[in-house]
Amino acid sequence: MSSAETVLLARCARMGSGTWSDALDNLGINGVVQGLMRRSGEGLMVGFATTARHTWGPQGGFDRAEFAAGKLVAATGPGRVLMVDIGGASISTFGGLAALAAKRRRATGVVIDGGCRDLDEIRRSGLWLASRCVTPVTGKTRLKLQALREEVTIGGVTVHEGDLVVGDDTGIVVVPRADLARAVEEAERILEVDLAVERGIQQGKTFADAAAAANYIPDRN
Repeated sequence: MSSAETVLLARCARMGSGTWSDALDNLGINGVVQGLMRRSGEGLMVGFATTARHTWGPQGGFDRAEFAAGKLVAATGPGRVLMVDIGGASISTFGGLAALAAKRRRATGVVIDGGCRDLDEIRRSGLWLASRCVTPVTGKTRLKLQALREEVTIGGVTVHEGDLVVGDDTGIVVVPRADLARAVEEAERILEVDLAVERGIQQGKTFADAAAAANYIPDRN
């Protein structure tokens, strides 16, 4: 990861998913991932997407080697969020060993529109991971790695290689790389307004007075 990307991620990490969601709403961009939950890891996760897409079928439908778990792990790293599209299938593409290997590669996070397993082991690894479901069903002979670094769909959101991914306890948001510059500015503007309201409340103002002083948008929580 370049020094410029490191600086950009640090800037983006000031805002949580709620702020990013508001910013994308204001810009007319669909970026909120639906139906996935954080299963492991803590705190705010911010990185650039590395995309992978699997096709799936019945047990024995593919050769075990086509599962290609090693290629998925190799695609992870610092500042990178592995975004795996399995079309929501209840099949595991990531287990405890893969999580341990990804964590040793200093992966920022893994997001799976499908399943994971060995949840206790994944949690022990400390890897930040979100998935649509948890299932003991293995992907070996059921999944085939179809594409890396190509367009995928995660929770109803189109994701491209290099898009910004933000995840926390509230949810996951994807910001298209082409819109990132203006999205960062809008998210920072929203954050500064929120901080101004917070300061006013801490100083003893009512919520209404603090919001009015900061030009807080009334329909935001």
